[in-house]
Amino acid sequence: IASIMNRVRDLKNKYRSEDNVTDELNCTKISADTTDNSGTVNQIMMTNNPEDWLCFLLRLEKKGVPQLDVGLLNRLIGRYSQAVTALPAEKHSQNENYARILVRFAELKVLQDPEEARDRFHLARLNCKKFAFVHVAFAQFELSQGNVKKCKQLLQKAVECSAVPLEMLETALQNLNQQKKQLLSDEEK
Repeated sequence: IASIMNRVRDLKNKYRSEDNVTDELNCTKISADTTDNSGTVNQIMMTNNPEDWLCFLLRLEKKGVPQLDVGLLNRLIGRYSQAVTALPAEKHSQNENYARILVRFAELKVLQDPEEARDRFHLARLNCKKFAFVHVAFAQFELSQGNVKKCKQLLQKAVECSAVPLEMLETALQNLNQQKKQLLSDEEK
């Protein structure tokens, strides 16, 4: 009886905490399975929109610190890869949430394989040219790799292709010219 009662309590806690997380993030109502998230992913795949994917991925990221938890990092990279594969670029290239997924995927890949991360940033830039934050993220990556010239080129090309907001690009260029290590502070982002 004690075993059954513990199981019932665990189930109640599981569903109660999942509802709170979903409500807290103001995401679409998607039931979450805390073990492997397959139920959530299946529901997201049915609607297959960047908003649901991003919400799910950000919720998954809150479960730890990817820089310190290799298991979480691998799970996140797997899920981001799944999202990128499921969302066709032709359809979503003008969607800011899609662009955020591509950029965050590249940022996570930096922790595993910088060369593959560079390819991911390049893909994000090709598919989502109109968003300044995509260009700034790629430029920040190049700066962190010691490629100041490449960083400056990326920012200048972003200005040329009229990425928005222009102010973000101008600030990043100013910070680069002042030899700051961060192109944008958290406040400026």
